[in-house]
Amino acid sequence: MISSLHIRNIGIIEDLSIDFNKGLNVLTGETGAGKTLIIDSLQIISGGRFSKEMIRKGETNSFVELCLYCPENEKAIEGNIIVSREIHVNGKNMCKINGRMVTVNELKDFMKQFIEIHGQNDNQNLLDSKLHLKYLDGFIGTENLGEDKETYKTLYNRYLEIKEELKQNYGDDKERQRKLDLLRYQTEEIEQAKLKENEEQGLEEKRNLFLNSEKIVENLNEADSLLSENTIDSLSMAIRALEKIEGIDKEYEKASNSLKSAYYELQELARDINGYKEDVYFDEEERNHIEERLDTIYSLKRKYGNSIQEILEYNKQIQEEIEHIENLEEYNNKLKVELKKIEKQMNILGKKINVVRIEYAEKLSNFINQELVDLEMKNAKINVKVEYKEDEFFKNGKDIVKFYITTNLGEDEKELSKIASGGEMSRTMLAIKKVLADTDQVPVLVFDEIDTGISGKAANAVATKLKAIAKKHQVMCISHLPNIAAVADYNYFISKNIKEERTKTQIKLLKENEVIEEIARISSGEVNEVTLQYAYELRNKKAS
Repeated sequence: MISSLHIRNIGIIEDLSIDFNKGLNVLTGETGAGKTLIIDSLQIISGGRFSKEMIRKGETNSFVELCLYCPENEKAIEGNIIVSREIHVNGKNMCKINGRMVTVNELKDFMKQFIEIHGQNDNQNLLDSKLHLKYLDGFIGTENLGEDKETYKTLYNRYLEIKEELKQNYGDDKERQRKLDLLRYQTEEIEQAKLKENEEQGLEEKRNLFLNSEKIVENLNEADSLLSENTIDSLSMAIRALEKIEGIDKEYEKASNSLKSAYYELQELARDINGYKEDVYFDEEERNHIEERLDTIYSLKRKYGNSIQEILEYNKQIQEEIEHIENLEEYNNKLKVELKKIEKQMNILGKKINVVRIEYAEKLSNFINQELVDLEMKNAKINVKVEYKEDEFFKNGKDIVKFYITTNLGEDEKELSKIASGGEMSRTMLAIKKVLADTDQVPVLVFDEIDTGISGKAANAVATKLKAIAKKHQVMCISHLPNIAAVADYNYFISKNIKEERTKTQIKLLKENEVIEEIARISSGEVNEVTLQYAYELRNKKAS
């Protein structure tokens, strides 16, 4: 239930706090005092649309905060959930649930479970056709539907598991064949390349030699020529000269021996260089082969891995996957057999559930239509339609359930959301809620414009139904009718005053004597002995 509502800077509301109570809370008051703004504020805090024109003149932002008492909810802190929304002139929104920032859509989804506002087209679960099946099944009750429905749901969950497993296992023949064709193409491409580890490095070294072969030959020739023509001959002459004096001094002998060693090393080096020259050759055909081979390796690396080792490892993986897919055929066939068996069982249960739903849809339609007659909507007819989907399966059966209505004789049926009149909408919702009161899980119901265009018998009927619903829900209602004010558990009077040339909204929870006066006022527009007596009798009559 809503325990408190705080509103700031919305229309003529400057700063207003309201403590609400269990049961039927009726708001009455002066024309233009801001009653509708309170409903608007509940719309806003429920994630509804907001126009910046609603921000109080001269202010930069509006603020709404709501305290929900719901100790059973997982988000509750000491039984309470604090929800707030702040909207600025520049369009900035700040929505919070227990201090945590949320989006407007998250706020709207969260508040759906707590508040329904009837009379406008926002935040009404009954207008959401996706929930109509839930309402019908709630009306039917688990004793008439529960076992078959639970069995169906168990089968449906297994149905989804098998469908997903077949999808992962390429259970679809076309998808399976596409996957096998792709994997076989990949492994064939890798196998045909006949890759060897470290092959790429050797090929790149060879290519480097080919790319530099001209430069290598030129410089080897120059080195060979210089050694042969000058250096070795000069060393030979120098050795002969030193041999002539090596007997004179040991130092000369030592120098002669060192020069001989250098001479022999240079001779060996000259032979090596000459051998290098013979080894260097340029074969255009071999070079093209190396380039093609490297191109093949680079292409495979782009597709299957960053190195030959990774490519070979990937090839091993896809060969294992091919074997896995081929071996899955037998397992998938078993799953398909199980799936057909489950589908057959679901069809049988779905049809049984459909028969029950059709039976109770007619009963629900009749009950609601009787309520509409009581509410002076004699020409309105609700039709709860159950459409069986032969080739489809859903979580709760094979049915699509929608509530349709005709509000006037001779008109075609239309969906509930197409009701144009706010008063008709509120009374239709009231009729439905009255029938579904015992099964509806939304704790707070707000009715706006519910007494538009009604009086007498219809007004008494609306009051009676509101009171009945309030036994199971917290109900809030703006009313201009004494009949409704008389049955309220709590009456709030909304007024306005002018201070420093600014209008402000005020609200007051009325005491019993003030309730009588307010009933008298709205019954005839003035308070006197006659209207007070009428109000007293009306209040006591409703209390009994």
